[in-house]
Amino acid sequence: MPELPEVEVVRSGLAPAVTGAHIAAVTVRDERALTRHSGSAAQFESALTGLTIEAAVRRGKFLWLPLAEPDAGPRAILAHLGMSGQLLLRSPGSPEERHERIRLDLQHPDHGEIAVVFADQRTFGSLAIDPLVATVDGAAGGRGSQRAEVPAQVTHIARDPLDPAFDDRSFRQALRRKNSGIKRVLLDQTTVSGIGNIYADEALWAARLHPETPARELSARAAGRLLAEVRSVLEKALAEGGTSFDAQYVNVNGQAGYFAHSLNAYGRTGEPCPRCGRPLVRVSFTNRSSHYCAACQRPPRAAEAAPSSFFQAPM
Repeated sequence: MPELPEVEVVRSGLAPAVTGAHIAAVTVRDERALTRHSGSAAQFESALTGLTIEAAVRRGKFLWLPLAEPDAGPRAILAHLGMSGQLLLRSPGSPEERHERIRLDLQHPDHGEIAVVFADQRTFGSLAIDPLVATVDGAAGGRGSQRAEVPAQVTHIARDPLDPAFDDRSFRQALRRKNSGIKRVLLDQTTVSGIGNIYADEALWAARLHPETPARELSARAAGRLLAEVRSVLEKALAEGGTSFDAQYVNVNGQAGYFAHSLNAYGRTGEPCPRCGRPLVRVSFTNRSSHYCAACQRPPRAAEAAPSSFFQAPM
């Protein structure tokens, strides 16, 4: 599933093309791409046609396009890419994309006609029209806009570590209240957003923390080190265009990211740890896998005595 770097790469690519653009037409080719939308496909098409997009904004793994509607309450086109969703920029009248679900035909005052295509092979992603509501802390809702608003469906999503309004102290306090393993906490989007399986493994490896270390047992120093490594990993991935393992993870122009070549732990089962040379291991974790170095990332003492049900023998 695309994580913060992949979604931010899409957002930054969309922003110059959609900001200030007029929606000339909307075509829904597959209603399964509207699972988060409360109305019908026809209502989605008619409600958006004629409106103007103000910006491209992201919080965590969610992306939204605020709409200029002076006679209505604030709303936005909300996008979640799911497992394989793509938002692609295409020339007007371009051939239908493989797995194309929705197309927005735009007229931009500077760039002319352009199409935004939502394609999704596995159909877990979705677009929706969602009302915008005020942020609890009064800060900007996400990256890409100074408006202190977020879509209603995003209010439960915490800020991400690259958000200027992210509160480091509150994050450390949240860790002290969590008995769950630190990896599980990093994946909890209500605690900190934008981090998925790949970047959790990478940050934990860099911070020398075992994935099952109880979050509340982290010292202030260890928590600070982890947060610094999370930011470092996300920033490096952003600089390389995200992580692409197959054709589904691409930017708005269909280009893959290159951070996969820089991974230290994720997907490197059996390869030598870049730090100590011991073989990296992979273990089962909530229908996914965790990758780490058993030598550099020592398990908590309780886990050594009685392994958790979430971690099984290396696979």
